[in-house]
Amino acid sequence: MHGTRFDRLLAGTALALILAGTPLAYAQPANAPSDDAAISAAVPVPEPADVPPPTVADIGLPSAEAAPAKVETAAPAAPEPATTPPAAAAEIAKPAPEVAQPAPEIAVPASPAPVTAAPAAPPVSAPATAAAPAATPVQPTATAVAPTAEPTTAAIPALPPAPTVDRQVADSLRAAFAKAGKRDKALESFYATRDFAPVWVVDGAASARTKAASAYLAKADADGLDPADYVFAEIKAGADPATLAETELKIATTLISYARHATNGRVHYTRVSADVFYPPHDFDPAQALAKIAGAADVAAALDGFNPQQPGYKALKAKLAEVRGKGEEPEPVRVPSGPTLRLAKDKAGSFMQDARVPLLRQRLGIAGDAANTSYDEALADAVRIFQRQNGLTPDGLLGNRTVEVLNGGKKRDRAEDVILANMERWRWLPQDLGKSYVMLNIPDFTLRVVNNGKPVWTTRVVVGKPGTPTPILTETMKYITVNPTWNVPPSIIYNEYLPALQQDPTVLDRMGLKLTQNRDGSVHISQPPGERNALGRIRFNFPNKFLVYQHDTPDKHLFAKDVRAYSHGCMRVQDPAKYAEVLLGLALPGEGYTADRITKMYGSGERDIRLPTPIPVHITYQTAFVDEAGKLQLRNDIYGRDSRVLAALKGADRRIAETPVERPQQSYARPPVRLPERFAAGGYNNGGGFFERLFGGWQQNEPPAPVRNNRRTYSR
Repeated sequence: MHGTRFDRLLAGTALALILAGTPLAYAQPANAPSDDAAISAAVPVPEPADVPPPTVADIGLPSAEAAPAKVETAAPAAPEPATTPPAAAAEIAKPAPEVAQPAPEIAVPASPAPVTAAPAAPPVSAPATAAAPAATPVQPTATAVAPTAEPTTAAIPALPPAPTVDRQVADSLRAAFAKAGKRDKALESFYATRDFAPVWVVDGAASARTKAASAYLAKADADGLDPADYVFAEIKAGADPATLAETELKIATTLISYARHATNGRVHYTRVSADVFYPPHDFDPAQALAKIAGAADVAAALDGFNPQQPGYKALKAKLAEVRGKGEEPEPVRVPSGPTLRLAKDKAGSFMQDARVPLLRQRLGIAGDAANTSYDEALADAVRIFQRQNGLTPDGLLGNRTVEVLNGGKKRDRAEDVILANMERWRWLPQDLGKSYVMLNIPDFTLRVVNNGKPVWTTRVVVGKPGTPTPILTETMKYITVNPTWNVPPSIIYNEYLPALQQDPTVLDRMGLKLTQNRDGSVHISQPPGERNALGRIRFNFPNKFLVYQHDTPDKHLFAKDVRAYSHGCMRVQDPAKYAEVLLGLALPGEGYTADRITKMYGSGERDIRLPTPIPVHITYQTAFVDEAGKLQLRNDIYGRDSRVLAALKGADRRIAETPVERPQQSYARPPVRLPERFAAGGYNNGGGFFERLFGGWQQNEPPAPVRNNRRTYSR
């Protein structure tokens, strides 16, 4: 849940519900294990480091006799225990916390200085977190992927001592780098190792390597890049050595640009959204040039800069397939009507409908044009279509299935969606890990992969369009059984203190605990238990967005086709099984099973450390190829595709690779006044508690429909 981006809404709603008699169950990160400094320092807590905890004076409660809310005095903090050695058992039991632990400080990188012009070789760097005007370019740092093998230069002959054209060009290159104000360290490093011998312009003309590279770059659109960005400078016949040296450098710069774009992406993710963060790739322009210059196969060397993941390569193949089809005729349209299902009447006849012949034609099913029976063959074809398009494969021809049938998959739409997803693949780490977790937001699924093969898949609930789940890569460090919710100071200041002033018993009735530290500060938490909003298990991969995966007491949402209901965190359908799978990979000799984990449920926190953290990749794949080799498309529920495509094709594409600063969310907010209907106890719109808490502010207002890939839902 995005820290304090939604604190006010959630806390205000929760308080109102409690004032109306509903128990609280809402999630926030718990403190990290106190006996592991490395993990504790990285545990997500939804507060910046400069928000102090509130004090007893801030609460302003009446006297103790008139204040039923229990305020407990914390005992002095125990000495920090020794770090558990790696060979020790990973499971650490903790009693339910009675004393608030200070939130660990989170180191925030300093904001890089803004740049005034697009650099020649902008890098991928982490977006700054300090407040700054949007779309301000930041100082880049060189990034991308190291070459897959040591470059070889044996194929490039040494320069002869005589004053040939190449020697004169080399002298001009050396002079150009020595000239004040025109030093490019990466290019200079590459050419210095060659005694400034030219590679791309040899004997006054394009070398064989240059011709091979030019032929490959002319087809860069096969990888979703624009060939117009990588046209080599013209080599003029009879040009003087200085001009030839300048052309040599322009060709080298073009090759660096391609290698960087293919590795890091044509668009920097900060141009798309503030809630995207991937670790930067290591990119050395000099090494990239050396790889191309020393390769026996120039085309293979250039292709090696692109992602080598099977998912990317499968999309590349589908892009070629879609483009190869050219302009397709409009598909047959099926009129809307009553839902058709596989059923027989008392006479043993299938459902009859005049649309059936059109449906057969649309799905490519042979049959008599006069036959209007919705039979087994047709129902099976509908199931296959539904499965391929992210619909529930129930074989029912309802309005949503008809809508998708009529919309079809036009070539231009499929091509654009594939291009956006290929670009996002470049943001991901090139090495996903031997074992890793990949969660696909638009598909609402989580998959655990080991040695390149999926070993377990489950359904998840992700963030609503208004509070989207961020896109990121981090590592899962430990699993918490029976987690505690520690209420952040911002919620205490803005929500709970005003409520306490009106009703000193409110925290007790909400199931929250108030403790007072010896320094006068206070801490509010929700103890572990079946009512805890985190459920019984939390999966911790500390990240800058303060989101995580967790259990939930509200299970009914997993039965829905579209599962975008949270405020950013990800709820897992079967958390005990998920823990079993992860621990089986991280601690194979410990014998963890779902049954053993559920027996750990109770009132005290237990942290199970992962000796080797497991990478967690939160992705946004609106196009992917399934295990059957079929192209799957999902709707762009957060509007990410349109932003990527706008950056790839828009007027600002020349600077699209340059990262920009994003202003940090402000934590200073005025207290929220509860709606009168909440204070009066009139809130009741049916459904489970969590559904009311997370989506029920508007029961007296018209619903806001949100388009998605399976149906239309309302908040």
